[in-house]
Amino acid sequence: MNEPRRKRGPERTSNRGPAPIPQLPLRRVRNPYPPMQLLSADQVEAIHEASLHILENFGIEVMSGHALSLFEKAGAKVDHATQTVWLDRGLIAEALKTTPSHYRLTSRNPERTIHLGGDTLNFTLVAGPPNVHDMERGRRAGNMNDYRDLVRLAQHFNCIHMLGNQVCAPVELPANQRHLDTYRANLTLTDKSFHVSAIGRGRALDGVAMMAIARRLTLDEMRDDPGITTIISVNSPRRFDDAMSEGLIAMAEHGQSVAVTPFTLMGAMSPVTLAGALAQQNAEALFGVTLTQLVRPGAPVMYGAFTSNVDMRSGAPAFGTPENTKANIASGQLARRYGLPYRTTPGSASNASDAQGAYETMMALWGAVLGHGNLIYHAAGWQEGGLTASFEKFIIDVEAIQHVMEFLTPIEVNEGELALDALGRVPTGGHFFGEPHTLERYSTAFYQPMLSNWQNYEAWQEAGGLDATARATRLWKKALEDYVEPAMDPAVREELDAYVSKRKEAIGQGEP
Repeated sequence: MNEPRRKRGPERTSNRGPAPIPQLPLRRVRNPYPPMQLLSADQVEAIHEASLHILENFGIEVMSGHALSLFEKAGAKVDHATQTVWLDRGLIAEALKTTPSHYRLTSRNPERTIHLGGDTLNFTLVAGPPNVHDMERGRRAGNMNDYRDLVRLAQHFNCIHMLGNQVCAPVELPANQRHLDTYRANLTLTDKSFHVSAIGRGRALDGVAMMAIARRLTLDEMRDDPGITTIISVNSPRRFDDAMSEGLIAMAEHGQSVAVTPFTLMGAMSPVTLAGALAQQNAEALFGVTLTQLVRPGAPVMYGAFTSNVDMRSGAPAFGTPENTKANIASGQLARRYGLPYRTTPGSASNASDAQGAYETMMALWGAVLGHGNLIYHAAGWQEGGLTASFEKFIIDVEAIQHVMEFLTPIEVNEGELALDALGRVPTGGHFFGEPHTLERYSTAFYQPMLSNWQNYEAWQEAGGLDATARATRLWKKALEDYVEPAMDPAVREELDAYVSKRKEAIGQGEP
């Protein structure tokens, strides 16, 4: 396959070939409808009480001496020999008093500001897969070239509001340094906010420092004006490892956002029942939220949820299931119980960009939307249960996201929309195709899909008979041709390059 042509700079905005891919304009997405309530108020409180019982009586293992000291200083019961912490409800309640109910993340382009909390939805690129796939080159190990192209796609499409932590792992680069290359790609190839790796203190602080350089801020200025976030993955059941704990502490110290996210797979890392899994998830999330406030009261933090089930025949994770969808909705109720922004995820276990991948993802996506998720993580490109970032799946997911965005646009009811004049002019049995009311609105009346094909069968066959996945291949290739790299001050780019070089040298000499 020929390498797609690249455009760079704001002056290269026109496309000499076919018309640009239709997409929705950049906008803040809001959910104007009441959140769905799967749980009654009594059921929410029962889960809350069960999670407090877990924290007060069973405890959480914490593999960081620094974190253990913070909990002990705050009055928690700590057993250093077993690295176990027990939290009483009073300590949790005090921590929740200082958590912000909403906050913003500002990237190097203020027009891309992320609002977390309330009724705002933000969709992110898939994060973390070790593999990539497209229909022309097949499945392969993650690499930096594919990483850059996937990031370019995220920049091109307005409905992707921010990047996740490493859309794919560039495995050809040293594992202890490649976060620097991916951060630099995020900052130069896009002007959007992104998730940093919090596997240890060093990687988190590199993300903070590099975003500060890109925004021309000091670290102190970044503390009160966050620009990045991270996912703190709890090792369910009931374990915070050393790297995650230190990453959380570093982010909270510097006033950057943290999403505490237990990975509770029912039947494997949590009870097989949804109520039991939610109680465990809630306990683990509250524990991490409390730690952020012990580090820095008022530190921005999200309630993260990633509860799904396993295939009880094989033990393999399943996503986009009815149970996963219900968990996405119910977890939103718990997040609102504590006044916290809510991170959730759609997903699929399908090994291909096929019908299974589409319907499982859409099922979980509706759970995220109905549950009023504020950060919908892994929203575009997730395949194979998160083991692969797919170019075609990215396009299919963007189409689904745009469908949701248009669904969330409220219905207007006014004189023009009611169309009584048009109804009066069209005779019984007539049609509205030539009506002035129609002609005035025909180009904007309905959502214009980029992927769907509405031709009749004969016309579709004559055009090549391509299914949605094949059409998605054409679209991601065209999007890369049309991609425009956002401008960056050369001095900023040089400073980023110098920072990366200096840190690589330090890491090579054994620094964290």
